[in-house]
Parts: sequence; C-alpha cells; structure tokens
Amino acid sequence: MPPTLLVLAVSAIAFLYSSVGFGGATGYLAAMSFFGLSPQVMTSTALVLNIMVASISFSSYFRAGHLNKHLLWPFLVTSIPAAFLGGYLKLTDQVYYILLYAILTFVAIRLLFFSKDLETKTLRLPPLWIALFTGLCIGLLSGMVGIGGGIFLSPVIIFAGWGTSKQASAVAAAFIVLNSISGLVGRVSGGNFVFGEFGLVLLPVGLIGALAGSYLGARKFSSLSLRRALGIVMSIAVINFWSKLF
Repeated sequence: MPPTLLVLAVSAIAFLYSSVGFGGATGYLAAMSFFGLSPQVMTSTALVLNIMVASISFSSYFRAGHLNKHLLWPFLVTSIPAAFLGGYLKLTDQVYYILLYAILTFVAIRLLFFSKDLETKTLRLPPLWIALFTGLCIGLLSGMVGIGGGIFLSPVIIFAGWGTSKQASAVAAAFIVLNSISGLVGRVSGGNFVFGEFGLVLLPVGLIGALAGSYLGARKFSSLSLRRALGIVMSIAVINFWSKLF
C-alpha cells in the first residue's frame, strides 16, 4: 500500500498537470522519489498513470476543438520508436536518478520562470526535419526516464510559433499517451516493468484528479498560476536531491 501522503500527492498532481494538458509523470516521479522506491517501480507506475491522465486530458482538449493533427503527426513518427528503445534500455540506479533530476530541474525552471503563454499571431507548422528530430530526442529521453515528453514538446510548440497554448496542450496530451504506451511496451520487452498493488491503489485517485483538472483546464481557466505552483513544488524536490548528492 502506498503512503497516504503519496496518494494525496498523486491526486493533486493529476489535477494540476491534466489542467495544462500533461500526464504528470515528472510530478509522480518527484513525489515517489521521496519514499525510497526502486526506479523500476517508479517508472512503471508513472507511465501507467501518465497514460490514464493524459488520455483524459486529451479527450477534453479534443472535444473542445483544440487538436491540430497536422502539428501532431510529424513528432510521433520518430518519437514512438525512440520511446520504445528508451524504455527497453537498462540504466543503473545512479544514472537513472541523475538523469531524472536533471530533467526535473529543467521542468522546475520552465514552470517557474517561463510559464507565461507567449501567443503569436502568425502561426506556422514546423519544417518536417525539425519535427522529426525533435520527436526523436524527446522520445528517447522520455522512454529512458519514464515520462511522456509533453513537458518538453509543449513549450517548444508555443515558443516557436507552431501553435497556440491550447493547441500545444492538445498535441502534448496525445504525444504523452502514445509515447508512454511505447515506453511501457519497451519496458515490458526489456524486463523493466514492475507494477502491482502499489500502482493499482494510485490509479483511482489519479483518475479523479485528472477528470476535474482536464475539464477545467480545457474550458474554464488560465493555467499560469497552476504551472508556477507546480514549479515551486518541483523545486523543493530538486533542491532536496542535489543537496544530498553534493
């Protein structure tokens, strides 16, 4: 059985992340890292939660009319096989945690200081080779760590002027679902998948948080304050890890 504090944290993370079109894997991994779990349990649980939460988030953004299919598919062509490869690879615990917290450090900085949606009036689709290369890099990294990669793709889309913030959220949610599935299959194939009663207990609380967050995020409110709140929480986990390492 997971600790009560972790159960509450997963519900809150699912709510906050789904409200901005993310699955929440970075949040789940940061929370679980405080409880001494193995990387295999952490990544397996985070990916399953990611698939469920991001699917709900995508459904809300899709029904609200924010998906641009032409913006989505080029990233998926390379990211899906790369995520499978990343999930298949076996990493030592030390390498895994350093890689994970390097990513969480980036996420914390991105949420705290670069969360404001920079909309541009002139939108254009990315050149094909850039989209393919971006998908490849994000997919491989995501599969290795156990995330969906939307936390990287979404700001790239917005800052490059490839889509609006809502379109970026819809694309990121679909990207997360498919890459998380690919990474999960890779983990099963590589013998890195560990998921049992611990994960099953977390699924319903993640579901409740995702249903509420995705609906409000797609239709009701701006996500700026929520992203910065997430950044503060993430920063605590990051500072705690690096202070112990050094």
